[in-house]
Amino acid sequence: MKEKSVKAAKRYRSLNRSLGGDIGVYILLALVGSVMVLPLIYAIAQSLKPLDELWIFPPRFFVVNPTLKNFGDLFRLMRTSWVPFSRYIFNTVFYSVVGTAGNVLLSSMAAYAISKIKFPGRNFLFSIIIYSLMFNATVTGITNFITMSALHMVDSIYAIIIPAWCTTFGLYLMKQFMESSVPDEVLESARLEGAGELKIFAKIAMPMVKPAWITLIIFAFNGLWNAGANMYVYSEQLKTFNYAIGQILAGGIARSGAAAASTVITMIVPIIVFIITQSSIIQTMSTSGMKD
Repeated sequence: MKEKSVKAAKRYRSLNRSLGGDIGVYILLALVGSVMVLPLIYAIAQSLKPLDELWIFPPRFFVVNPTLKNFGDLFRLMRTSWVPFSRYIFNTVFYSVVGTAGNVLLSSMAAYAISKIKFPGRNFLFSIIIYSLMFNATVTGITNFITMSALHMVDSIYAIIIPAWCTTFGLYLMKQFMESSVPDEVLESARLEGAGELKIFAKIAMPMVKPAWITLIIFAFNGLWNAGANMYVYSEQLKTFNYAIGQILAGGIARSGAAAASTVITMIVPIIVFIITQSSIIQTMSTSGMKD
């Protein structure tokens, strides 16, 4: 009898937790998710509003008379640019893809060397990397300009690509995951089998930290895709899509609708990339605080 009552109590607690606690969690997550998606819905609604609704007071959240005129105005303004707009789009795609690929590759290789290969001064080197995270890009702007000028990189694609490859955030992220997710015993076994460091890095270490470098892809790609004007690039042919949009829409209130449409177009690609890789990002966040 006592055993039955214990089982009934456990079953009651289990049902209580699944029906009550889980439903409460889902409701809370739904409310938080609804709040977080509101800016996206508002941006889309703004892009579909005619000018008289854009400047109505008090402002309305949803559009009453939706129109695609804002997108038509934006494309018309894009055609008036003296540099073909396809050039701006190509520059943005090129900088984003090449910069992201180099960032992930160099950050991962450097992280593997610092975390898994013992050499003199590696702890001191990593300390410098950590300290560098405290400095904002604006603070180091003058120093970077002097360095690039000495290397003859100013007003060239290297002024955007090379700094994108050398971000300390990517190195720090990959180093932390290399230490926690790649066991030294596995690497030692591979070395005893005669595998070289490059093969170990590519075939063993990188697959083990896949969620980390996919997360790094998201951060790096998003930063490069949304990059606007660059203080090291002056030629119009080397500018990005966001810079060109900003210049076109600097015409005042009359171009407010086109500005709202450009916001939606600009954020489409990062959202698609995030949706494709969101499972790996969630896995990274769920395991970032775990230790063996």
